[in-house]
Amino acid sequence: MKERKLTRTRRHLPHWDLPGSTYFVTFRVYRGQMSETERQLVLNHIVLGDEKFYWLVAVVVMPDHVHLLIRPREGYSLPRVMKGMKGVSAKLVNEFRSTAGTFWQDEYHDRILRSEEELNEKARYLLENPVRAGLVKVNERYPFVVDNLPRET
Repeated sequence: MKERKLTRTRRHLPHWDLPGSTYFVTFRVYRGQMSETERQLVLNHIVLGDEKFYWLVAVVVMPDHVHLLIRPREGYSLPRVMKGMKGVSAKLVNEFRSTAGTFWQDEYHDRILRSEEELNEKARYLLENPVRAGLVKVNERYPFVVDNLPRET
């Protein structure tokens, strides 16, 4: 069995990396908000990386931030995944806007999930975020969300 090695890096925020872990990640727009078209561009890009670079458990793209539940595939660290995800999605939005420059805040917040209970708690938080923000009513479907959570049958 391959040994999993926990590493820690720090810029302004601490970042922990443990191969095989599932993470709750939040990253924010540098300034302003995304239009619906821009949110769809970001969501589509994140979904494209599913199974190639990571397993996407769930994602919600809000007007000014993104929440993810994600597990990088073997050979891909969380920092590498986030650099690609944020870099390409920023390029797509900047092209759509006919602008250049910083789109996302430099850092992101990440948390290694330690149990199924914690995964379920973060999933509820992520999926209820549009309701708490007043973007949809309780029974409405928010269009910028993907939920690949396993369901009991």
